[in-house]
Amino acid sequence: MLATPWSSSLNLRSPILNAPMGGIAGGRLAAAVSGAGGLGMIGAGTAGSVELIERESAIPRGTGLLFGIGLLGWAVDRDPALLDAAIDASPILISLGFGDIEPSVKRVHDAGIFLATQIYDAEGARNAQAMGVDVIVARGGEGGGHGLNNVATLPLLQAVLEEVEIPVLAAGGIGSARGLAAVLAAGASGAWIGTAFLLCPEALTPAAAHSRIIHANETDTVYTRSIDAAMGFPWPTQFGERVLRNRFTEQWSGDEESLIEDVRARTALSRARDEGDFDLAEIDAGQGVGLLSSTRSAEEIVHSFTNGAADLLGRWAATSTTRPEKDAGGPATT
Repeated sequence: MLATPWSSSLNLRSPILNAPMGGIAGGRLAAAVSGAGGLGMIGAGTAGSVELIERESAIPRGTGLLFGIGLLGWAVDRDPALLDAAIDASPILISLGFGDIEPSVKRVHDAGIFLATQIYDAEGARNAQAMGVDVIVARGGEGGGHGLNNVATLPLLQAVLEEVEIPVLAAGGIGSARGLAAVLAAGASGAWIGTAFLLCPEALTPAAAHSRIIHANETDTVYTRSIDAAMGFPWPTQFGERVLRNRFTEQWSGDEESLIEDVRARTALSRARDEGDFDLAEIDAGQGVGLLSSTRSAEEIVHSFTNGAADLLGRWAATSTTRPEKDAGGPATT
């Protein structure tokens, strides 16, 4: 068991949450992560619907496990029924971001549900705390999927922890026990992990994408708006998406204005997404993708990250207590 005050308050055996990746993090993954001692999150995603939320949340709820649901703020603005469905599903946590979340804070709290939001700088963290958010997700530019690419995870985490008093989860590039130990040693209340779960049999990742993920390294991702521009997805334009490089991103990243006018390219991407052709279609992945080499269950990932981080933190603590006082250093655990 590895605990922080925040994870202990939720009776978790591990301070790990899977990121609510749209199209990847369904009810099976959430149930597996929660069953392993973390907190499983279901992602509504760009194509989220009331039916999806009801169907996927029934899986962990049917086992009596705690779980959370991730929603997109701009999608809730367009269809308030998404938030209604999420609240009705009785999760312990709702994550809401990529839009104005302030109007939803009271509704979520009145339902007895904790609220999280993703932030990208210290100012965003201060604003979230002032709005009454319960936990902040400090997402660095290394993370897969949508976000900002302004600050890396470790500098962001340090800045945010100096500014707020509410719990902070670290996100972006945490792909091993070493990464988990590092952010916990820095003061994070937990880790919000996405890419590491892509190859889990419980995830909804298309089988055709597995080989590309396994063979990718840490330099094989790109931050781009080309997918959203081509597909006409209504993401706020300040948010790009970190994906694996492929022929489509190599041709169109940075030239989104031309892409919008190129019907042939947009049609080709749409067809590739339907057919699972990942020479063109996107695979969301963060810079920790190079650490993936095989399929592992969500339970195995949670346990290996948790036990490995506990071992590392324990070794550092033991070292700091056995050194002469004048030579003492490194992180300590309690």
